[in-house]
Amino acid sequence: MRFWPRWGWNFVGEKIGTTPIDRGFDFLGFTIQRRRKRGTNKFYVYTVPSRKSIVSVQSKIAQTCHRLTLHQDFTELSMRLNQILAGWANYFRYGVSKRVFGSIITYAWHRVWRWLKKKPGRLKIHDMKHRFCTNGWQFVTAKARYSGASTVTVTRYCYRGMNIPNPWNQQPLPLSIATGQ
Repeated sequence: MRFWPRWGWNFVGEKIGTTPIDRGFDFLGFTIQRRRKRGTNKFYVYTVPSRKSIVSVQSKIAQTCHRLTLHQDFTELSMRLNQILAGWANYFRYGVSKRVFGSIITYAWHRVWRWLKKKPGRLKIHDMKHRFCTNGWQFVTAKARYSGASTVTVTRYCYRGMNIPNPWNQQPLPLSIATGQ
């Protein structure tokens, strides 16, 4: 704590809090917490999307599929939702996010389904499935395919080994190149 003023950092005591890692803390949209790994008695630190960021993306989905947007074409809606979900998923792809992605995709799918049911002309479920879905229950139109966050793969903790550039693992230049002779 004594080195902070030398670096130009000023911290106010009331704003700084220390929390045990088992309780976890939120940082940049992630909840960082130590949890027991399923099936073992070992504890690991996990970074999962925070509850606040999950609620935020759910509210964006709800606003996009609101009844005031029923005038839009389904192609516009699916393109907008793809942008929202793919952007959100790309940010959180490096954490422990697979289960959260699944729940967000399910939430968005149900919102789109309700949006389609409320569209004027109110189709029956059988007709809606044949008109908007292919390959089971995937929403597809002639111009756009609703993919959500399913196109984003989760890659956790990329091991770079000795590829991290720093002055200690770089090879020194040969003497003839370094001196210019």
